[in-house]
Amino acid sequence: MKVLILHGWGGSDYPHWQAHLAMEVTKNYGTVSFPLIQHPHYPSKNRWIKQVKAILEDFRPDTVVCHSLANTLWFWLCEKGIAPVERLFMVSPPSLHTDEHTIKSFFPCPLPQDLHAKEAEIFVSDNDPWISVEEAQQIATHYNVPLKILHNAGHINADSGFGKWETIEKLVIRNQ
Repeated sequence: MKVLILHGWGGSDYPHWQAHLAMEVTKNYGTVSFPLIQHPHYPSKNRWIKQVKAILEDFRPDTVVCHSLANTLWFWLCEKGIAPVERLFMVSPPSLHTDEHTIKSFFPCPLPQDLHAKEAEIFVSDNDPWISVEEAQQIATHYNVPLKILHNAGHINADSGFGKWETIEKLVIRNQ
């Protein structure tokens, strides 16, 4: 199994659940790529697309795990003719109409026609400041993929208590 973990705005270094996930995949003899996408605190859509598209072509993951802005990046990558993956986990995608100055090059973001994944699953919190449950439901319905709604989990990151997150670890590692 080859797992690509894509962080959002600002990165996902330890103790973020993505850092724990990278360690767990490795401990279970999987191959993981958890790159620091250039300028994580001041991201540029075009630079991120170029860097991650090259990683996808070189690494050829079968599973991709996105958090936050990486989900928006994935939507943009889908418009660039990327190879499909087996599984895609989308955690805490921001609203498609986010109006944050630092990440403005990513928005507004149209929904691509295809997620380029055989299986996909979306996870959001009912109190995420970056997306409403209603918008997450619309995205999940658009792609006919399962939506898991966590109660009072904020942006599902280290700041909201998501260091080690066994649920996502079990889902990602299940087929190793």
